[in-house]
Amino acid sequence: MPLTKKQLNHLEKRLLDERERALKALGLFDKMTKADRESGDSDLAAYTDHMADQGTEAMEREKAAIFATKEGRYLYRLEEALRRMYNDPKAFGLCHTCGNDVGFQRLDALPHARYCIDCKLKEETAA
Repeated sequence: MPLTKKQLNHLEKRLLDERERALKALGLFDKMTKADRESGDSDLAAYTDHMADQGTEAMEREKAAIFATKEGRYLYRLEEALRRMYNDPKAFGLCHTCGNDVGFQRLDALPHARYCIDCKLKEETAA
């Protein structure tokens, strides 16, 4: 059973809100990395910190990069869901594996979901 117009509008708003949140998070990461680079440009910067501080900073930069990568993947999934919704609204909310309904509650919780819960569980247990 296809999603109603009201449900599609609700999910579109959820996707757009999540997309905006992800873009803001990536923008914050970009600002942080620029600030780190600018503060590290000084010739004395390498000598002012203790080696342990430099290690901590490197670890923090790595964690931030991992976060940005995850957020970037999430943004990609959100944009793919919006593309699916705009290209074929009647098929949005149908499982990509079995063709059954994904379910409005599942989509409301995870608006970029492509699989019904049964197919997703099968996929996860197979891996």
